[in-house]
Amino acid sequence: MKSTIEETRLNLLCKQAVYGLTESEIEQLHELEKNADSSVDLQSLELTAAAISMIGLEIEPMPEHLESKILARINEQAAMASNAAERAEENVFTRPRQPVVAEPGSGSSLWNWFPWAVAAAACVVLAVNIFTTRTTTDIANVPKPTPTVEEKLTPAQLRQQLLNSAPDVARAEWEKGNVADFEDISGDVVWSDSKQAGYMRFRGLPKNDPTKETYQLWIFEDGKLEPHPKDGGVFDVTVDGEIIVPIDAKLATKSPKVFAITIEKPGGVVVSSREKIAALAKSET
Repeated sequence: MKSTIEETRLNLLCKQAVYGLTESEIEQLHELEKNADSSVDLQSLELTAAAISMIGLEIEPMPEHLESKILARINEQAAMASNAAERAEENVFTRPRQPVVAEPGSGSSLWNWFPWAVAAAACVVLAVNIFTTRTTTDIANVPKPTPTVEEKLTPAQLRQQLLNSAPDVARAEWEKGNVADFEDISGDVVWSDSKQAGYMRFRGLPKNDPTKETYQLWIFEDGKLEPHPKDGGVFDVTVDGEIIVPIDAKLATKSPKVFAITIEKPGGVVVSSREKIAALAKSET
C-alpha cells in the first residue's frame, strides 16, 4: 500500500517539476504528502530538472557528459527512495539490507527507480528542447552582415590619390604635336616609378571615331626618343571637356623622360610610324 502511495506521489512530483499539475492533482498531492515517508520532494526534482536543462546550453553540440550526469542523479535519488522505503518496511523479523542502486534489469527495485527514470527522461526532453530552441533563436538573432559596397573611385580621385601617396611622382605638361588641327591641347601627365602607375589629363584633345582610329600612348625613357618606346595603352575620347585617362603600361617603366600621344588604327600598333603625334610632354623631373 505504501509503495503504491509513494509511487503515485513521485509520479505527481515528477509531473509537477516538468509540466505542472491541475488543481485536482495538486489537492491529491497535498493529501499524499501528509503520509509521505520518502525524503524526495518537489524542490529536489525541480533542481534536477533545472540542472539538466542548464547542462550544455553554452556548448554546441550537446555535451557528451550530459548522459553520465543524468544517470548519476538517477542513482543518487533512487538510492534515497529505496532507503526510505526499506526503513518503513523493516521490523524485528527482517535483516538489514544494503542500499539498492538503480540499474536496468533490477526488477525488485523497479518501482523505486522508474519514477526517477521518467523524470530524468522528461528533463532530457526539456533540456534538448531548450537547447535546440535557444540555439535556433541565437542563430536567428545573429545580425546579418551588411554587404559592403566598395565605392568605385573616379579617374580624378585615383589621380589625386596617387599624388597624395607617392613621393616620387614625375609630372609633365602636354604640348601640341605635329598634327596641324590640334592646336589647343593642354593638361598634364603624372607617373610614379614606385607605384608603376600614372594618369593623363587632357583638355582640348578632339574626340575620335573608335571605328576608324584610336589614341595610343608611348613612354620614352631616353630623352632622345629611342626607336622602341614602351606602350602605354590605347584610349578613345568620346566627350568634350577635361578627361583623365589611366596609363596602361605594358612593361615596367623607370624614370620616363617623354610621353607621346599618337593617332593609330583601332586597337593600336606594336611600333608607331609617328606620322600623327597629337601631343607631347617632357618630364619636369
